[in-house]
Amino acid sequence: MVDPTLPTGLGHAGWTPDSWRSKPVKQNPEYPDQKALAKSLAELKKLPPIVHPREIVRLKQHLRDVARGEAFLLQGGDCAELFDYCEQGAIESKIKLLLQMSLVLIWGADKRVVRIGRMAGQYAKPRSSPMEMVDGKQVPSFRGDILNGFALDERELDPNRLVKAYHHSSATLNYIRAALSSGIADLHRPLDWGLGHVRDPALKAKYSEAVNFLTDMLRFMHTIGADKTEKLETVDLFTSHEGLLLEYEQCLTRLLDNPLHPPSSPAANTKEYYNTSAHFLWIGDRTRQIDHAHVEFFRGIANPIGVKIGPTTPVADILPLLRTLNPAREEGKITLITRYGAALVGGLLPAHIRAVEDSEYARTVVWQCDPMHGNTQSVGGGVKTRAFSDIFSELQQTLRIHKEQGSYLGGVHLELTGDAVTECLGGSEGLDEDDLSTNYTSFCDPRLNEKQALELAFLIADHYRCERNGRTVPE
Repeated sequence: MVDPTLPTGLGHAGWTPDSWRSKPVKQNPEYPDQKALAKSLAELKKLPPIVHPREIVRLKQHLRDVARGEAFLLQGGDCAELFDYCEQGAIESKIKLLLQMSLVLIWGADKRVVRIGRMAGQYAKPRSSPMEMVDGKQVPSFRGDILNGFALDERELDPNRLVKAYHHSSATLNYIRAALSSGIADLHRPLDWGLGHVRDPALKAKYSEAVNFLTDMLRFMHTIGADKTEKLETVDLFTSHEGLLLEYEQCLTRLLDNPLHPPSSPAANTKEYYNTSAHFLWIGDRTRQIDHAHVEFFRGIANPIGVKIGPTTPVADILPLLRTLNPAREEGKITLITRYGAALVGGLLPAHIRAVEDSEYARTVVWQCDPMHGNTQSVGGGVKTRAFSDIFSELQQTLRIHKEQGSYLGGVHLELTGDAVTECLGGSEGLDEDDLSTNYTSFCDPRLNEKQALELAFLIADHYRCERNGRTVPE
């Protein structure tokens, strides 16, 4: 429950959009041309918001429902977006994949699904070192299109890319909105449920059961006229990215009217600071130090925010983080995104859950599983990949642990693409190391392809259906 005596957004003691500058900051780029940087930042400050506070507030209300166990959060998209992904086909393929996955999850979990894309802004990536060796030569690391290019002759930090990132984010979100309003998510349209890639007969039978149910349901609704509603023609799809570059995020943080408290409202604070670069932002595993700049910045914005929690997160840090970032204890304000790896989740997650659920923050956070980042491995030639079996194992263990602890796993956070890439091992296609070179296109971390992502949605759905029907959840 929200404590009405505590501040939210505007009112955090000593906070301003630039108060983070007084703290130590990690992953902060050091631009050689400070004059060019100042010019880009001045331009960003004049540009209009990318998202509107009304949309941000609507997402917060949806995430409150997730925290209460009444909805499920599906968040997915590229590891690191490229400016080149700002084109119709790439955007549409991710929208369609997230829609299909959400339909499967609705069928399995019997709950509404909140959709957030890692889209329209996920242009920066944290790196362990500012330099790397390429062909025996030391060059600046690729840190995402917002900072530098992947080509070796584009590795120098370029502040003009900050403004390019704004325009690519805006164009991507503009097309997402246009596609949704034009019916790309219209459930009257046939969906591609092709299962030819599934080799396991038992798995194929389960998928076929789900697909037949969904197609029969949509056909039945059409027959009785229950599909004559705008709710079947569009969906909400919110945007998100890691709030890594505080210079950029500060420029797009604006003091705006809170839609819940218009200027005529008797409420003391009718304005809030909203980060208008995205609906949802998260603090990464490398930047969540409580006395550092990223936590300082995030504590003052009214957006819902995520915090990555992993093997290096001391149990003693979790409550101070929550008390700093969400002193008013708003339900759904904070999403704890757990990412341990299949081998470590069993030993670490229970203590992290108890730290929250035995405190005043019980039932206020959204627990979300990121089964991707803790399961990265290198194979022949140093190629980074992830095994589908490890991804599903971590997710399956996380579901079981939350049930044992009496908490609710409210969502999944996945790196995926709607394209037929070959970056993760396994799945029903049976991709092996020799297959990785077929279509490995990621410049950063490996992503699930469309078939692997949909398969994961089916497996999650099957878990919930087994629970609801009193059947043994398959190992």
